[in-house]
Formats: sequence, structure tokens, C-alpha cells
Amino acid sequence: MATHHVRASRRQFLQFCAASPLFARTALADGIGGSDPVEWAPRDLEKLIADPKEALDVFDFEPVMKKNVPPAHFGYMATGVDDEVTLRANREDFKKFALRPRRLVDVSNIDMSLELFGARYDSPVVIAPAGSNRAFHPDGEIAVAKAARLGNHLQILSTVATTSIEDAIAARGAPVWFQLYTTQRWEVAEGLVKRALAAGAPAIAVTLDVRTPAKWPTFVRLRRTDTRDCGSCHGSNDYLSRKPNFSGIDLAGTSQTVVTNLTWDRIKRLRDMVKVNLVLKGIVAPEDAKMAAVAGIDAIIVSNHGGRVEDGVGSTIEALPDIVSAVEGRMPILVDSGFRHGSDIVKALAIGAKAVCIGRPYLWGLGAFGQAGVERVLGILRFETRLAMQQLGAPTLKDITPDMVRRV
Repeated sequence: MATHHVRASRRQFLQFCAASPLFARTALADGIGGSDPVEWAPRDLEKLIADPKEALDVFDFEPVMKKNVPPAHFGYMATGVDDEVTLRANREDFKKFALRPRRLVDVSNIDMSLELFGARYDSPVVIAPAGSNRAFHPDGEIAVAKAARLGNHLQILSTVATTSIEDAIAARGAPVWFQLYTTQRWEVAEGLVKRALAAGAPAIAVTLDVRTPAKWPTFVRLRRTDTRDCGSCHGSNDYLSRKPNFSGIDLAGTSQTVVTNLTWDRIKRLRDMVKVNLVLKGIVAPEDAKMAAVAGIDAIIVSNHGGRVEDGVGSTIEALPDIVSAVEGRMPILVDSGFRHGSDIVKALAIGAKAVCIGRPYLWGLGAFGQAGVERVLGILRFETRLAMQQLGAPTLKDITPDMVRRV
């Protein structure tokens, strides 16, 4: 009986090994078959990069950040919701679109510059709003703003940043957009908007999709391994009062960014109040995109919050074509969630996006090496986008056309 169990266990182990990608690589190297393509040089998590210049792609920064940053803080950045299906779809669905390069085009000189609302940027890579950057590095959003300044990137500052809008603009050396959580109370939203406008923000980007507290399994599991007191971080307790942008605003009865009363009526009220550009972030349905255009919104950001607020929602790259069709060129469309390579970026531009917002990758760089890490992440994305444009046969952003991408 014991021998039978040993044989059964061994058989199960061999079946597991046969299905393992690691076994497939080893088997092929030994000349006994394997899968194709084979990953000959997998990332070695025991030998992390020690300098930003060593990074080959943005993914090289994530394990360094995990080593440097406390578990709860890393989990807050990395987590998705429930089974994290949307988190994964944001990456996997780029496979549904293939580029169609054009040949015999002079691509000796590539111009990636972008003009948006009268401002000119050196590339279509935008820094998406992400809260609590000082949880990842002491320099927080100031380091990000300085990196944005070096690469002349558009930066969008989070409502719950650990740096004020005034200090972010000073570090950036140019205006930055302000992302707005309206909260449940209009008076709070009004105070935030007035502050951002007084500081010189040229656009207010209203986030639409945080309507319930998120169920974050990765965050909770990693927080359980953290030996520090985590009660004051990442939405726990009354943390809004510690965020610089809320300074001087009466927060009575307001402790979260969750909003259940945000409707088109409130957007209209904001439209009447905001005399600069008003942007809606979190659009994933073409019907809402049409309504935004009718409501006089200046731009939209197609976003599912990087899979952080709801699960079972499709990827943004999958949603983008229908939204572009619905908008019919009436306003610029930006997009975020899951972009990690220059080829991802040019796919979105070919479909019809004006620019692409990057979130987690620059946080990886920040947590790994501070400002130098953010600079390198943004530099890699600019470099890869330039290469992708050359291979595509598009010397400028205007040369990236819909016929250069197809659904597969």
C-alpha cells in the first residue's frame, strides 16, 4: 500500500513538471523537446538590478521596489480587486491587436512631440495620478515632478498626493493637471477645485469610478505580513486630513474618496464652475463618452483604474476602439491601465488615443531608486515608443493612423 502511494505521488509530481515552463526550458536544453518559443533568459529574481541604467525594460524595477518598500505599501500599489481578472486583462488584451507596419518610409528623424490644450510635450507618455507617493520613497511626488520636468511629460497630480498642487507645479516647473475626487460633499470638491485653479492647474480631471470601498486581496495579504502600524495609511481611518491638498478645507463627515452621489448633474455643476479644461477619467462605455462630448467636456481618459476598483471589467485597450468611434473626434481621448511598452503605446495611438497615461511603472521606478528610477522608466518608454514608431513607418504622431493596427 505504501509503495502504491509513493508511485502515485511520483506520477503526480512528474505530471506537474511536464506542464511547467521551467521544465520545458530545461528539457529543450537537454535535447528532449519542449515548447516554442522558449524563454532562454528568464528574469532572475535573485539578481536584481543595482542601478537604473541596468534596466532593460520597466519590469526590471518592480522586484527592486518590492525589496525596498514595506509590504503593505507595495501591496497597496500592486493590488487588483477580487480575482484580479481586470488587472491581468489590461496586459493580456494587447495581444488582441497587431500592428501593421508600412515600409519604404523615411524614419531617420522621429518627432514624438504632442500638443494638448495649447501646451507642448516631448512625447505622448503622460504621468497618471497615483496617491501617496511618499509611501514608496521619501521624495514622493516631488521626485516624480522633477523627472517629468526632465523629460517634459504632462503630469497629473492625485487629489490624495502627499505633495500639494503648489509644490508639484513648482517642482515640475510648469503647470500640472489636477485629478479630482469630488467626495460626497460638494463643498469639499469646490474647495479642491478652487485651490487647483489658484495654483495654475490648466485642467481638472474628475475620477468617476471609485463608488465603493475596494476589496483588495493582494493588499490585505501583504499588509498582514507587515509588522508596522498600518492604521493611518491608504484609506484607513481619517486619512484625508493628512493629505496636503485638503489643507484648510472643512472635512466634517468626509473621510474617504468613495463617491456614490456623482451624477451628470454634478458634472454639469463642475462644468459651470471650471473655466479651464474639464476632463472625465474612468470612461469605459461609448455611451458615456457620447454624453461627455454633449456635456461640453474637454477630454476623457479611458480608464478602469488599473484594475484597482472593480473586477470583471474589460481592458481599456479593448474598450478604446468603440469609444473612439463614439466620440467622432469631438475631443481628445487619453487612455491608461496596463501600458508597459512602446508597442502598447503606439497601438493605442493608432486606434485613436491622443496620449497614454502611465501609472504603476513610474511607481516601480520611484520605489526602486527614487527620482533616478522614475527618469529611467520614462526614458525607457520614450525610447521604446520611438523605436516602435520607426518600425511602424510613422515619423510623427500624426503619421500613426488607424490602418496601422488591426484586431486579431
